[in-house]
Amino acid sequence: MSRPLDPAAVRADFPILATRPRGNELVYLDNGATTQKPKSVIQAVSHYYETLNANVHRGAYWLSQEATEQYEKTRNKVCDLLGTSDTREVIYTRGTTESINLVAQCWGRQNIHPGDAIVVTRMEHHSNFVPWQMLAKERGAEFRIVELDAEGRIDLNALEQALTGKPKLVALTHVSNVLGTLNPVKKISEMAHAAGAKILIDAAQSIAHFPIRMSDLGPVDFLAFSSHKMCGPTGFGILWARRELLEAMTPWQYGGDMILQVTDQNTTWNDLPWKFEAGTPNIAGAIGLGAAIDYLIETGLDRIHDYETTLTQKALKKLSELDFVRLVGPTVPRDRGPVFSMVLEGVHPHDIATILDDKGIAVRAGHHCAQPLIDKLGVPATVRASFSFYNTENEIDKLCEGLRGVKRYFG
Repeated sequence: MSRPLDPAAVRADFPILATRPRGNELVYLDNGATTQKPKSVIQAVSHYYETLNANVHRGAYWLSQEATEQYEKTRNKVCDLLGTSDTREVIYTRGTTESINLVAQCWGRQNIHPGDAIVVTRMEHHSNFVPWQMLAKERGAEFRIVELDAEGRIDLNALEQALTGKPKLVALTHVSNVLGTLNPVKKISEMAHAAGAKILIDAAQSIAHFPIRMSDLGPVDFLAFSSHKMCGPTGFGILWARRELLEAMTPWQYGGDMILQVTDQNTTWNDLPWKFEAGTPNIAGAIGLGAAIDYLIETGLDRIHDYETTLTQKALKKLSELDFVRLVGPTVPRDRGPVFSMVLEGVHPHDIATILDDKGIAVRAGHHCAQPLIDKLGVPATVRASFSFYNTENEIDKLCEGLRGVKRYFG
């Protein structure tokens, strides 16, 4: 049995946690928006710019060859992270949003036809909602939204009903960025395939919180995630997709590096994965993500999950004890991740976030890029505290005390 995660040792790896906003100790609880970066990631990006800065793939000189080697190594690390082996299934993108849009444009336009159905859930981030809504309008397909139960979990009976007829795609978040709901991906992917649909998983809110092995998720066809939500740099992400699907898809961006040959009248595409990677890439982003994966694996995703599970249990208990706070999302810890959206009746979430900020507590307020969900909840917005493995129980106490201060301020 591995030793438990030591939060004090982990926190020492993150320089920004020593920041003192307005003289306060920083309590960073906006990890659902972006995670902080350990020294090893910062140093990897800096090292590239200081010692290896050159364009990749096309240079015959040493600097370019070294940069290319470091850049391409990250594909192997992504495969190790996901428990896969084919680097041709790993496409570099700018993030989860671009990964999903790539599927919508390159697979969706080829495969979605009038009368087909695209199925999403009420809890989707706009990035996994709007591309499919727009594609359905463009292709004359039906856009179906699966509703949730009273605690913010997917209603599987409603999903089964949505999978009747001619569903072509199910697009689903692994963990909700608003409700914290942990979805039963394996069961849903099996339901989707039994109905003849492909399935795409938005793993932005899960990839850094517990081990993800593609073999454990059922017959998933596409999986998308972002570097910056797993301790890596911004502006970089991954689309994993089954090779046979990628081979059949045509590119959506054209230019350098994604071509094999260009003549006056015709162009042929490069091999996978470069077929979908037009132009000079975010080389530092790829190298930084590789360092982030190294860090997460070295720290231990099982240990991270165990620690965050305990943190989630304690946060759920302590926040639930505040009788003036209404939490949204599952009340059972095993059904959720470390994301807590809440409402204080009579107090706007932006006011709550501003008062907490005066104490050095960083939370997010708004609709969290999930307006269809927020509208369904019947509130204008929520305030959200989202935790990572460098957060502590003491920070939960500070959050609760800060919320009590909001209560006192507004009477």
